[in-house]
Amino acid sequence: MKLYGVPLSGHTHRAELFLNLLQLPHEYVTVDLKNGENRKPPFLGMNSFGEIPVLQDGDVTLADSNAILVYLACKYDDSGRWLPRDPVAAANVQRWLAVAAGKIAGGPATARLVTVFGMPRDHESAKATAVRLFDVMEQELHGRNWLVGEHATIADIACYTYIAHAPEGGVSLKPYPNMRAWLDKVRALPGFVSMPATVAGLAPEEA
Repeated sequence: MKLYGVPLSGHTHRAELFLNLLQLPHEYVTVDLKNGENRKPPFLGMNSFGEIPVLQDGDVTLADSNAILVYLACKYDDSGRWLPRDPVAAANVQRWLAVAAGKIAGGPATARLVTVFGMPRDHESAKATAVRLFDVMEQELHGRNWLVGEHATIADIACYTYIAHAPEGGVSLKPYPNMRAWLDKVRALPGFVSMPATVAGLAPEEA
């Protein structure tokens, strides 16, 4: 199994984290985005959008971090723990996958694109989106350990990375004790691996 991505990509980290939580051996292949490797025919043959991550598992090639999470949960988790089979729980997991692809991507992930990678995005708008999202998540996590149900699911994996690294984009986690407790629970999962931190964004005492 091969995972194509870059170490500072939160999307790549979602897939890498879940592979490790499932204890699935894999080769990590770093894609040279700076020199446009993702826009050249070999990579475009794996993902025509030229985006990371990409997972190769035998004859199966998959792009999109959330799709990779679903695939791995369906194929390698017989217990149904990570992607519940109950219709309501499964729908609630899908709701958070949509949040990860929408509000998280447009909020803390975009804010971090500005500070870490110098991308030309509306930083203030992205931070405001992150704050609105975090206000809602703080309330939803009141009295709960996980986003869906009584144990971790791929909803938690999809949402974790960019929220954990939100201070790099200039968004503080200090006002959100429930969310910080949830982040700690994800970090405590057996097999957890972190994404490398950067010096961008807020100072540690502000984060």
